[in-house]
Amino acid sequence: MKRIISIIFAITVSLTASSQSDSDLIGRINKSMAQKYDSVNVWWRSPSTIPDSIRQLKAPNYPEIVYEKRIANLDELTSIKLEYNDVVLKYIKAYGLSNRPKMQKVIGLSAYYFPIFEEYFAKYGLPLELKYLAAVESSLDPNAISKSGAVGLWQFLKPTADVMGLKVTTYIDERRDVRKSTDAACRYLRYLYETFGDWQLALVAYNGGQGTVKNAIERSGGKTNHWDLLPFFTDQMKNYVGAFIAMEYLMQYHAEHNLFPNQGYIEYMKTDTLQVKGPIHLKNVAQTTGIEYETLKALNPQYLLAYIPNDGEYHTLTMPFDKTTAFLSKITEVQNVPQQVNDSIIATEELPSTIKRDKLVIHKVVAGDNLFRISMKYSCSINEIKKWNGMAEDHVIHVGDEIKIYLE
Repeated sequence: MKRIISIIFAITVSLTASSQSDSDLIGRINKSMAQKYDSVNVWWRSPSTIPDSIRQLKAPNYPEIVYEKRIANLDELTSIKLEYNDVVLKYIKAYGLSNRPKMQKVIGLSAYYFPIFEEYFAKYGLPLELKYLAAVESSLDPNAISKSGAVGLWQFLKPTADVMGLKVTTYIDERRDVRKSTDAACRYLRYLYETFGDWQLALVAYNGGQGTVKNAIERSGGKTNHWDLLPFFTDQMKNYVGAFIAMEYLMQYHAEHNLFPNQGYIEYMKTDTLQVKGPIHLKNVAQTTGIEYETLKALNPQYLLAYIPNDGEYHTLTMPFDKTTAFLSKITEVQNVPQQVNDSIIATEELPSTIKRDKLVIHKVVAGDNLFRISMKYSCSINEIKKWNGMAEDHVIHVGDEIKIYLE
């Protein structure tokens, strides 16, 4: 992650003088706007770095040529194709004007989440800019639940979570675990990129499913350019890549749009993780260590009832780094204090009902198929495929086999 330090000379935002060339216009806006980065968590620029002419505007607006040039500059820095068009402009206005408070909150939350995302993307050799995908998916809210029942920072449905090895139980939902869900998102995005060989198609497949993208390519007569495929996508998919580009643009040029964090935030480097065994109630941890209970729950959203179960396994407990010594010195006391398991971070959420699958299709196995690829294609789990087809645990599929799949 890089920290942006810029010196911006005072400018007038209402730049409409038609007598100037495009290069002169952009030059006035971006003059001396050198960017220098480092790896600290507070990457955003201070409001003091922008001139009064911008600070006094609630939501600065620019000529389209400025957006186009800035996004072209960002495109040079990533292997994900970034380009400017009407869809991107629509979401620049949606995020930067209509939803400014949410955008400001996302900037603040990024101090905690982005360093973790970057660690995993680097591990898998993926573009670090994919971190902006989580901002589009969930606004960096690990407790986000979509209308379709997708959960967490990376918005995994239960069948996809099963395929990616994310545990979902009464006590634990690993779709809300920043590290485990990000690792799963990396594996899934890598798989989608290997399938399509194009990051824009991988992104839209993440949103709408790889089967829908493959069908769009087939219906278009074999086109593989994302923007050429828009007529064959669902309405949500048509906007998805544009929203991603707009999110990256606004995060990179947040100061130029007078966007800064609007509330307190937790920095990643000021937290620590411990491997612990239950039973542990987060309320007991908070009372024993002096950590604010809401802060502790926010750092550990995967524990649905604010409780680490006594299941014999080690679990990750995240807390402010300056409280770890106090916790470790009193861990026995924390584990022995009884506390009724009745607190829930999702008590007011309406959980989605079980997905009903009653449409039978037959998948004919082709070269290169395996149960993982098939499960990803149909958004179901490997265990479901084995159950539907009476397969043994060690069953091996072969080219030409016909496999029953039940769809929603």
